[in-house]
Amino acid sequence: MKKEYVVTRIDASPDGAPYVIASLSLAKDLKEGNQPPSPFGQNVMGFSNMDDMMKGLNKMISGGGMPGMGGMPGNQTSIKLDMHEYKELGISVGDKIFLDISKAESLGV
Repeated sequence: MKKEYVVTRIDASPDGAPYVIASLSLAKDLKEGNQPPSPFGQNVMGFSNMDDMMKGLNKMISGGGMPGMGGMPGNQTSIKLDMHEYKELGISVGDKIFLDISKAESLGV
């Protein structure tokens, strides 16, 4: 099975190891207007002072609105690539890529 994806985000490894995490969305979802959710949540707003920011932050944390605390956004596939693979592919955000998925043949050995 071959699927077409669009690279929506590339993040460095959280532990500083030599790999990146590429987030992918199906190309057909993007064409249909089903944009992936913002990594910052749905209720992103600006703040004019520190008090407003703290009130908003408390609401976001208590409501589970932070993606790091509530899990990954829906409709996204993530791939872990070591730095050699990442440099060899030369991918960047917005690139269309294809993933070819196949099941390994079991010979019963």
